[in-house]
Amino acid sequence: SENKKRLGANAILAVSLASARAASLSYNIDLFRFLGGINARMIPVPLMNILNGGAHASNNLDVQEFMILPVGACCIKEGVRWCVEIYYTLKKILKERGLATGVGDEGGFAPDLDSEIEAIDLIAEAIERAGYKPGKDVMISLDVAASEWKSSEPGMYLLPKQKRSYSTRDLIDEWEELADKYPVFSVEDPLDENDWT
Repeated sequence: SENKKRLGANAILAVSLASARAASLSYNIDLFRFLGGINARMIPVPLMNILNGGAHASNNLDVQEFMILPVGACCIKEGVRWCVEIYYTLKKILKERGLATGVGDEGGFAPDLDSEIEAIDLIAEAIERAGYKPGKDVMISLDVAASEWKSSEPGMYLLPKQKRSYSTRDLIDEWEELADKYPVFSVEDPLDENDWT
């Protein structure tokens, strides 16, 4: 179908991964070499989803996913270990503050917080308390899913949970300010998928 809208992103991802894995096995080479070429020497840095909001959680956060990337780890094994340590450190911090430690649809914790900034501050604290340096060892990534915030008015956004309105320019300013203040590696879907201007 046009734009693959009948299949959905999760089904397409699963089929794409299965196809790539099958192709790599047929050539008898590692998946990362199949995807990265014969000169590939590294596998991608993993992202771990550790805090959920948006449509993935029944809390008051509008940003859908808060993730960490172990950019300073020497290898995938160490990177995954770091992420798990930070995840459980975050759980401990949430418990200490009397916040919920239930998880959202994607496995990240889903407490009610005052703002997305508080979520990022909690993650930065968890990184430090786990023994790592935010911005050096571990970065933060966001999947905003701003398409879910589309207002009926063109170029405007309404955060469904916090009931705040933003223009396209306001949101861009918000993400730029966030990236300047925090060790943010990437922001996925910071605007609606059709907000081309």
